[in-house]
Amino acid sequence: MSKPARTEAELVAMARAELKVHAECPDGIEISVIRTAEGWEFRTVADEATVAKPGYPECVALIVQIGDHLGRQFDVKG
Repeated sequence: MSKPARTEAELVAMARAELKVHAECPDGIEISVIRTAEGWEFRTVADEATVAKPGYPECVALIVQIGDHLGRQFDVKG
């Protein structure tokens, strides 16, 4: 049975919505979807000032967890 598919933008929007519920993350964290042999995962990028802010490592870890959770539920369209 295949999983429902979402666009990359939809997946990123879902991740951002989850972050707002669970954590106070610094602004400036960019989230992208990377396709892998097993499916897809989130990757983050931020400038040095954002990386230095309190809570940044925890937010990145949470984004990875959210990606794992969403990856079990959804495929990427296209």
